[in-house]
Amino acid sequence: MSIKKIASTTLFCFAIMFFATAQRIAVVDVTAVLESLPDYQKAQEQLDKVATTWRQEIAQEQDKVKGMYSKYQAEQVLLSEEMKKTREEEIMVKEKDVREMQRLKFGPEGALFKKREELVKPIQDKVYGAIERFATDKGFEFIFDKGSASGLIFSDKKNDKTEDLKDVLKKE
Repeated sequence: MSIKKIASTTLFCFAIMFFATAQRIAVVDVTAVLESLPDYQKAQEQLDKVATTWRQEIAQEQDKVKGMYSKYQAEQVLLSEEMKKTREEEIMVKEKDVREMQRLKFGPEGALFKKREELVKPIQDKVYGAIERFATDKGFEFIFDKGSASGLIFSDKKNDKTEDLKDVLKKE
């Protein structure tokens, strides 16, 4: 057998091994999938209504603060120093209350966040479960989300090399 044939056969075998072990990768737009679901759309509408109501409540409270401040400015000349101080404190307390109301409704752990989790999380879990089943059924090892910064949303456990890396670091 000539060296050329051996080299060709070896190269062919390597190519087959490479393609046989090639990883199957898919890309999905989770946001587009979610937005196509009627349950998700309904949940978003509910969240929008709640948020709008709370924004209106906060705006009304901010208007009250502005009214208090305008009234204070108009009457300031007639007030004693003690009354001025009392009114200023009342305005500051009211402003603080409005900021607290805003934080409680729209903050990172606020009521809107909790409401979103209550309404949207079950739908997201359903979608991620479907992605996992789809990946397993179709033989995909990795699925990436192209619609957000989250990146990898499914990975076959056999590709997780975390423990191998830990072992390498232990040996160093």
